[in-house]
Amino acid sequence: MIDLEKQVQYVKNVGPNRVKLLNKLDIYTLQNLITYFPRTYENRGIQKRLSECTDGEEVLITARVASRITEIFARRMKMYKLVVIDDETPLTITWFNQSYLKNIFKIGTIYNFYGKIEIKNGRYEMKSPIFEIAGENKNTGKIIPIYPLTYGVTQNVLRKIIENGIDEAYGNLEETLPDYIIDEFKLENINDAIKKIHFPEDKTDYLKARYRLVFEELLGFQLALLNMKQLYKSNEKGIQFDKNIKMSDVINVLPFKLTKAQLKVLEEIDKDMESTKPMNRLLQGDVGSR
Repeated sequence: MIDLEKQVQYVKNVGPNRVKLLNKLDIYTLQNLITYFPRTYENRGIQKRLSECTDGEEVLITARVASRITEIFARRMKMYKLVVIDDETPLTITWFNQSYLKNIFKIGTIYNFYGKIEIKNGRYEMKSPIFEIAGENKNTGKIIPIYPLTYGVTQNVLRKIIENGIDEAYGNLEETLPDYIIDEFKLENINDAIKKIHFPEDKTDYLKARYRLVFEELLGFQLALLNMKQLYKSNEKGIQFDKNIKMSDVINVLPFKLTKAQLKVLEEIDKDMESTKPMNRLLQGDVGSR
């Protein structure tokens, strides 16, 4: 089995510089890394043609580069504009203060662009989309996990590090639940659950992984409570009242009659008080009861 206490520094793509940033996220070991679960997900696999899009919709567009990047100075910032074509429909894409983009796009190359569509006077625009060459499907074309971050760590970097950690651990994680529980409750095995909670292919994958992990957490919590209760019963002794003192002496002088249910409960309490075992009870009555 894999050593889950392995320092995160030795996971691929981490090293001595990034380890300090990961530590700020309370990620110190491989175990911490693969159980650093996403806070939400972004479905970047919803692909449409421009003609099918509505204003304000976040979609994936696959389009061919039709122009070179144009650099425009506007006040204290620089804008970089690119025209791409989806079928026969042009899309103008704008980035701000990202000069490195000038030499990236080649005319004729097909890219995936994921972002919010804006339609102005029949023209399609998109600002600062996520992009990659069509077919790569690393950051587009699928469900993408979104993690809590700290300054100096981007989603792409953290996602890749977690992916490397899961690749290292997958298939080597020791199952923590017995087979009969997994079979009875139709649970994912631990290796698949960890992988799918980070990188689900669809909503079903996510729900199955989450069900497994939540089930295990609640089961562990319940077992811990039962263990505490058992230890308390075996090690702690309560006050043992004299058996000769009868609760009936008090009941008989009450100015009203108790119901059968009330008498039954008081009889159980009477027995418990004669025992050395600690008693934990909540006696509840209806509003207006006397």
